[in-house]
Amino acid sequence: MIKIIEEALRLAERGEPFVIATVVRTTGSTPQKAGAKLLVRQDGSCVGTLGGGCIEGEIWSKAKIILRDHGAPVFLRYDLNEAFAARDGLVCGGTMFFFMDVIFDTRVFLPFMREIALAIHGGKPVALATVVNVLHEKSGLGAKLLVREDDSLQGTLDDRELEQEAHALGKTVITHGSSKCFKTKDGTEVFVEGYTTPPTLVLMGGGHVSKAVSLLAASVGFRIYVIDDRPAFANAERFPEAIGIVVSDYSTGLESVPVNRNTAIVIATRGHRYDDSALAAAVRTDAGYVGLLGSERKTLEIYKSLLKEKVPHERIREVRAPIGLNIGAVTPEELAVSIVSEIIMVRRGGNGAPMKMQIRSASFQPAGFHS
Repeated sequence: MIKIIEEALRLAERGEPFVIATVVRTTGSTPQKAGAKLLVRQDGSCVGTLGGGCIEGEIWSKAKIILRDHGAPVFLRYDLNEAFAARDGLVCGGTMFFFMDVIFDTRVFLPFMREIALAIHGGKPVALATVVNVLHEKSGLGAKLLVREDDSLQGTLDDRELEQEAHALGKTVITHGSSKCFKTKDGTEVFVEGYTTPPTLVLMGGGHVSKAVSLLAASVGFRIYVIDDRPAFANAERFPEAIGIVVSDYSTGLESVPVNRNTAIVIATRGHRYDDSALAAAVRTDAGYVGLLGSERKTLEIYKSLLKEKVPHERIREVRAPIGLNIGAVTPEELAVSIVSEIIMVRRGGNGAPMKMQIRSASFQPAGFHS
């Protein structure tokens, strides 16, 4: 995503036209979900992916035609049916909806891209609402409204009620950089996408569990910071994937780390008194996820001390302790899977339940199966 935004900004600043194709919603099983993007330059080269295969090939081909013919934005639907299965083996059975946004007048688009690029590089988060489908009048396609954290707006959707709904939805997707699509009674669809810094993970404690968590979290896109008061446990050799290492007391270490609602803090220090000061510091930040490694007994003792320090009950209830999902983890590596899974679940709005399909009929037999 960052590469696409950076390239869109570069092209807009140079006045070069391009197409951004975005998955705006899906139903059923699909190779990509809402928010996936493919940027196509005028020479046909690309940045990003829509899941590969013949669908991406068709979108790429349409983008080249739009750029060649100076065409208009378009909303597309693809059913992953037998026809696609015959060509690509896509037997997902779902449906994908795409919006192909063509940018010719880059001067209009440039202010939006500058704020979005700033947001993903540490600036204030924003959300962009785009009209992606209209049933009666094609001229409204591609209209944009930028929603800022302070509730100020830029651009227009040419409809006050539409803008109010987009504004409200924009405030909900800003925090984690997620996306949502809504549809009005007259069939107008608006895709609202939040832009913020990549998810950040702060590890308070540089022990074995934190080391395993760091490796796994970095592999799924988290920026890693490590805080420990011991140089032997907080260094680039031990945490080569970390973008920031702080050797400091746990009570003050977070002052040297950027923290917002898109930040997760994992506390796994070497002892109760260090966990106590680390959690006291963590709950006073805006971090959207705070987790504490340890037993229920230790957790309750720390909670008592937080209450004495007037930490609000609501904030204490938000702490994930004991940390992680119950997968029976034992080793540091298994604990890392449990912890990172829970962080992703909280960010994405999951529930941690098994994905296993339930077979409701005792007489069910897969096609071609014979007892």
